[in-house]
Amino acid sequence: MMTMLALLMSLTSGTTLAASGEEVDVELVLAVDVSGSMDIEEAQIQRAGYVDALRHAEFINAVRDGLTGRIAITYFEWAGTVRDSSHIPWQIISGPDDANAFAALLEARPIATRRGTSISSAIAYGAKLFDANSYSGMRRVIDVSGDGPNNFGSPVTPARDAANALGIIINGLAIMIRPSAAYGSLDDYYSNCVIGGPGAFVLPVQEPEDFAIAIRRKLILEVSGAEPPARIVPAAGSDVDCLIGERLRPSNMDRYYPELDR
Repeated sequence: MMTMLALLMSLTSGTTLAASGEEVDVELVLAVDVSGSMDIEEAQIQRAGYVDALRHAEFINAVRDGLTGRIAITYFEWAGTVRDSSHIPWQIISGPDDANAFAALLEARPIATRRGTSISSAIAYGAKLFDANSYSGMRRVIDVSGDGPNNFGSPVTPARDAANALGIIINGLAIMIRPSAAYGSLDDYYSNCVIGGPGAFVLPVQEPEDFAIAIRRKLILEVSGAEPPARIVPAAGSDVDCLIGERLRPSNMDRYYPELDR
């Protein structure tokens, strides 16, 4: 099992912390689930939700209302692993032209799903991206969307804790269009096992038509740094098994937790 120290070293190894550069209100990483449990229709709805949110006047106004009036943003897709080819490099957004340009890059990407759900890999990959930019953000945020628990690669909670130790906030979008009785309420799982840091929150999506609104709402909260309403932040501390995904995938459980009595 990977220790906290090893995770912290893996998040920063091979990179040099960026020197203070252009100031922005937030450095925002969008980490988007394309695992096989997302069918093509869901993946298309999710993609359209991000594109629409980035172009929406409410999002652009939230950016402009910040202290510096600009954010730095980047995007990648993840499943059991992360492919570098899915990464859209960092870009400044300070108005509609910037937002449209970034949304166009995202809109033009092919849509495909892959096997596995490794939230831990998504967090570790996203954390490294902050070291590769030249921006100085007041906050650093990884925005993780997903429709299931971690079931591939390293466990999720050590990855979350390692990122939080670096001052990175992790928020979540829990996609619950096809809920599974096998692992219970996904927003509770995200609340207890995935998100972390000051003001961290998770938003649930339960209907396809809710995607665009939820994504826009989430981005506005992240850009503004406003405290989310209490009703969209499930209470932490409930009885949630953060290894439920691994338990449902015994081969991964055997690899990372061979000593556990199951």
